[in-house]
Amino acid sequence: MTIENSRHTESHTWNEILSQGEVWQSVLDGLRKSRAVSEILQSGADKREWLFVGCGTSYYLAEAAAISWTLLTGQRARSLPASEILLFPDLLRAEAPNLQAVVISRSGRTSEAVRAATVLRNELHVPTAGITCAQNSELERACDTSIVLRDADEQSTVMTRSFTSMLLSLQVVAARSKNNAPFVEVLSAMAERFAPRVAALADQMEAFVARHSFDDFVFLGQGPFHGIAREAALKVMEMSCSYSQVFHALEFRHGPKAIVSEKTCLTFFLSDSGGKAETEVLEEMKALGGVIVSVCNHASAEVRRSSDLVMETGLEGSELVRLAPSVVPCQLFGYFTGLKKGLNPDQPKNLTRVVLLQ
Repeated sequence: MTIENSRHTESHTWNEILSQGEVWQSVLDGLRKSRAVSEILQSGADKREWLFVGCGTSYYLAEAAAISWTLLTGQRARSLPASEILLFPDLLRAEAPNLQAVVISRSGRTSEAVRAATVLRNELHVPTAGITCAQNSELERACDTSIVLRDADEQSTVMTRSFTSMLLSLQVVAARSKNNAPFVEVLSAMAERFAPRVAALADQMEAFVARHSFDDFVFLGQGPFHGIAREAALKVMEMSCSYSQVFHALEFRHGPKAIVSEKTCLTFFLSDSGGKAETEVLEEMKALGGVIVSVCNHASAEVRRSSDLVMETGLEGSELVRLAPSVVPCQLFGYFTGLKKGLNPDQPKNLTRVVLLQ
């Protein structure tokens, strides 16, 4: 039975996960013609720091985007949840003249995101850009300018291709701010190469989940992969109602490793920059009895020896190019774990597609 013809094809979540390579290509093609990118860069040209804002998945996206921005441009950038801006706006008031803000919301309707954009633009007088997947949204109206990725929008509650597509788009904005055309071209090549590989990754993950049952899920990543690890933990939590945690890989030694047992699954996002040190932690956790999933570009012999599942992206370019692809295995992890527990990933418990406040 091929995975394309399996029982999964009626699921919105499944189809949106598998569509990502093709959607990325469409999104990246659209950005080449988008005036919004130039308008955002012009707005932030004289700003010393970029602030990325979101809620939930969009906040973890903001973290990955902020680190990408710093590494691609050399400029200061940071992330904040929208709620911090609403509850503690005075923390930004002194630095507001030096900021360019980007507010992230798939629907463009998330109450906290829209309100944060309004506070930033109207009260703190910070130039504010939005990025969303829905046209004519409240977020668009609240921002000075917006990038709208209609091809990346979703019917499902859980964000998958919208997360990866908006992350890639913000990486494009960062690269274009420095006229780094080669990086943008490598992203496009990555999208084309990755598209046919998603089904094979799904086969690997489905077989792994069928063989194992876990009490705890731990996701570990450093630097640009920390936001990816946070999003991965959330995907498993949302789709399978499982207990998941996230740590910086090397921090896991300092107390959290007490939970490791044969019922603990530890997923490592292995970087190029810190791969040697991260692999040492991986080997230590394997020795303590943990079950290891490694998400990496090319696995070393040490990683293969100590891992129960290796998910290789096998991509060219810097490690920033594989931030978006690296989260896909864990979207699949959440999906298959949810199905194994008898849950419907299209209808996650207690969740709605948009969080609206009175």
